[in-house]
Amino acid sequence: MSADPSEDAAIRRVVADAVEFQSDVDRFVPLHTAGVAVVNFGGRRVAGRDVLAEAMRRALASPLADVLTTVEVEDIRFLRDDVAIVASVKHVHDRREGGDTPADALPATSGRLTYVMVKEDGAWRIASAQTTPILT
Repeated sequence: MSADPSEDAAIRRVVADAVEFQSDVDRFVPLHTAGVAVVNFGGRRVAGRDVLAEAMRRALASPLADVLTTVEVEDIRFLRDDVAIVASVKHVHDRREGGDTPADALPATSGRLTYVMVKEDGAWRIASAQTTPILT
């Protein structure tokens, strides 16, 4: 599998872009494959870019727009040269009125985020993202 440091860096760049563009539907959604499947922090599953875009628009039009995340990549494992599993930790920052209160509709303040990334047309994209809350 790929031991090429540039592939590792490219994957990390997509993860960083996903964090940077988490409030920008038009820049966030293209980081994903057409058939992407995402399971969010609360367990809701969406499949496909169009459904992901609509779910994001609804969330960004609600108080959830003030809930932001950061992500730390822990490990990247290449299954093939064009498929990688990315293990990371997501941290939730609740900036809604009342602030960082996980009991306020959030199951936890951090979670294990696993991406399946695929290389399409020379670019890494997110094919699957699953977040599991870390309960303390």
